[in-house]
Amino acid sequence: MERKKLLGMTLEELKAVATEVGLPAFASKQMAEWIYGKKVKSIDEMTNLSLKGRAALAERYTIGCVSPCDAQQSIDGTAKYLFPTESGEKVECVFIPDGDRATLCVSSQVGCRMGCRFCMTGRQGFGGNLSVTDILNQIYSVPGSEQLTNIVFMGQGEPLDNLDAVLRATRLLTDPNGWAWSPKRITVSTVGIRKGLERFLAESDCHLAVSLHNAFPDERLRMMPAEKAYGIADLLDLLRKQDWSHQRRLSFEYIVFGGLNDSERHARELVRLLSPLECRVNLIRFHAIPDTPFRGAPEEKMEWLRDYLTHHGVTCTIRASRGQDIFAACGLLHSKAKSNELHKL
Repeated sequence: MERKKLLGMTLEELKAVATEVGLPAFASKQMAEWIYGKKVKSIDEMTNLSLKGRAALAERYTIGCVSPCDAQQSIDGTAKYLFPTESGEKVECVFIPDGDRATLCVSSQVGCRMGCRFCMTGRQGFGGNLSVTDILNQIYSVPGSEQLTNIVFMGQGEPLDNLDAVLRATRLLTDPNGWAWSPKRITVSTVGIRKGLERFLAESDCHLAVSLHNAFPDERLRMMPAEKAYGIADLLDLLRKQDWSHQRRLSFEYIVFGGLNDSERHARELVRLLSPLECRVNLIRFHAIPDTPFRGAPEEKMEWLRDYLTHHGVTCTIRASRGQDIFAACGLLHSKAKSNELHKL
């Protein structure tokens, strides 16, 4: 009999497990503390459960944590890890240390079906949704997990295309009986899937980052096929109806391409679209991928765009590029075997 995984279970589900194996109901809180508080690797480590209870639990269940099967280290301190999944596929996540902060960029799918033309993950195609256990295992088992201060769902996949698992993962991350993190430490990214976004806004208090990359629908469509189904106008209409004055943060991701979306015409349209919103824009350097017509904008153009937006009332920053030498930077994650033979620890 294949053992079920405890990682990803809520307190109520752990109560049912305790009853099933003959443990008292209060053992569920003990299990939750061992799993989410102390991050044990095996049931044997749950030493305040009886030997008999641990044996019964281990017969039917396992923690569900799996170590990374490959790792790559950047010269800037960023590390990329390859994790096996329950389906037999593999996904990448990226650990980004920055002073007293450490951010983990986690994946929600194997590959992605959004097909953005500038993204290596999009080129990989879609290989399936990650389970809640797969998502949480990246956070649970990454080396240095105890240092993490922030989680961003900006790795492989479109998070709102695997919404049930992503919402469940964020609930466990913020549950007092889970990781007990503040929602302000978690950001979920999306191209703007309408139904998923409506649910996310209603059911989660985590930050939202929207992949925009062009303010003109026809031009965005040529870069991002998802524009056809999830257009800018519809997306912004939904976002303008939300109250962004509380603690949740709204940001827009904007990869700056030389000669493509970095003109004054684009800047003016960004101001027109975004100035009514309480938001910020993160400008991102384009990291070249093979066989693409896109090229990155020069640094002075990125600085000009940042200053233009800021001067016209749209808060704007240039995101630092990290891990480019190990293909860990924005848009470069790609978990097929050939990409992980490039740089080994």
